[in-house]
Amino acid sequence: MSVSTTATPDEISAIRRRYLWMATSSVAVDMAFTLVFIGLTGAWSFAPRSLGAGLVLLLAVNYFLSRWLFQPIQRYLEGTTSFEDTQRRITQLPLLTAQNVAILVLILTAFRLTATYFWSDPSLTGIPRPAVAQVITLCIVLPVFYFTYTYFVISDYLAKLCAFIFQHRGRNLELFFGSYRTKLIVALTVISIAPLAAIIVDLFSYEGDRLRLEITNVVGVAIMGMAITSYFITRSLLRPIRILSRAMGKVAQGDLSERVPVTSNDEVGELTGQFNNMVEGLRERERIRETFGRYVDESVASTILHREGQGVLAGEMREATILFTDIAGFTTIAEYLSPDRLVEALNEYLETVLEPIRAHGGVVNTFIGDGLFASFNMPLACPDHAAAAVRAAIDIQRAVGGRTFGTSGVALATRIGISTGHVIGGSVGAGQRMSFTLLGDTVNLASRLEELNKHHGTRILVSESTSTACNGEFAFAALGSVAVRGRSDAVAIFSIDPNSQGKSS
Repeated sequence: MSVSTTATPDEISAIRRRYLWMATSSVAVDMAFTLVFIGLTGAWSFAPRSLGAGLVLLLAVNYFLSRWLFQPIQRYLEGTTSFEDTQRRITQLPLLTAQNVAILVLILTAFRLTATYFWSDPSLTGIPRPAVAQVITLCIVLPVFYFTYTYFVISDYLAKLCAFIFQHRGRNLELFFGSYRTKLIVALTVISIAPLAAIIVDLFSYEGDRLRLEITNVVGVAIMGMAITSYFITRSLLRPIRILSRAMGKVAQGDLSERVPVTSNDEVGELTGQFNNMVEGLRERERIRETFGRYVDESVASTILHREGQGVLAGEMREATILFTDIAGFTTIAEYLSPDRLVEALNEYLETVLEPIRAHGGVVNTFIGDGLFASFNMPLACPDHAAAAVRAAIDIQRAVGGRTFGTSGVALATRIGISTGHVIGGSVGAGQRMSFTLLGDTVNLASRLEELNKHHGTRILVSESTSTACNGEFAFAALGSVAVRGRSDAVAIFSIDPNSQGKSS
């Protein structure tokens, strides 16, 4: 999701108006409930006072209280305060708004129910006096209902506000005061138990036509309240889960660019924040893997990450074929080329060398100055690894020979040494500096064979073990046995013409 730095004044005003409208929407619900009651009782003379009191408390007073609650958020949206100083108010906005509405409804309910005792003559207004038990019950049930309604309405708004902040500021909630379990309990209580409590009180307080009137009123109001409240409850509780579920599906498909706005102030919001942290960790891991892959073969990086994830960092021994390359006369070339021209030519050369190695199933473990160190069958499996290494060497010589590299047009001749045998592979290092490397006599011998090319005037030298492992596929020329630095016994070496077809007759 793209993130801009600031929101326009019109956008800030629109998001503020939306909050004020939703915070005062309880007045519309109250008017609907009141009209149902007046319609059933026929007490139209009491309507102006009852509806007027509702407009004063739930519209006018609630409007000014809601404006006061939103002021810190508005200052943040306008850029005059920090997110850290504002997010507590953002997180608690549903709770604080619902508390204000519940208190106002308690005052309003007490006024309406006691009016028939102190200010109204039932014979004149037509309003039947409620039983004391009903007064107490409604002074509890109605504030709880309006609290629940307002809480979930503003929670639904909070999702839009958080998405707005995320879009324009790139910030997410990090404080969570809500409880998903508590929300469910309150929602179920208000939807199911509250209407039943009012009906039970009516059953024990009235009889005859008055009982039917009261129960009809309770049922009518309960149906309306349940329909309205259930709508916002499901939106508030289920929408954040749906958003998170869609984001998880995208990540499962490999899209690591997904970042989700935290749109609830409970455990689901906290889970969404942890999801964002997880995806950021995956992105960082992918960046490390991609960066690592620029310096060593990507398959080696993947293998290391896989083994590290499994907790397996111990070494293993396997038969493999090692290939070393080096540029003949590179020191002399470096003396007359400028550093930028030299690096340019070297990079182009290495790209040319890498392609045949990868094409034949090898991996590059390390770049060593002007050369490289590649392996076949370690760490990745490579059938017929000895023959694959020789084919790669022949293709390297054919690709490098007869061409120049870089804008300077410098020719770079390549020497290659190949040896087959048991190799130890594993992650070695200290502290936070680790490297996947290959060890053993086979590695040392391949390096020595590459050096021996300049003494024999050859381009490719292989060990006897490599020649034998190729099973007659290539026409090797035996060069006898030579003493190799680091070994006490002589080693039989073989050369191959890179211009040959690579097949024995």
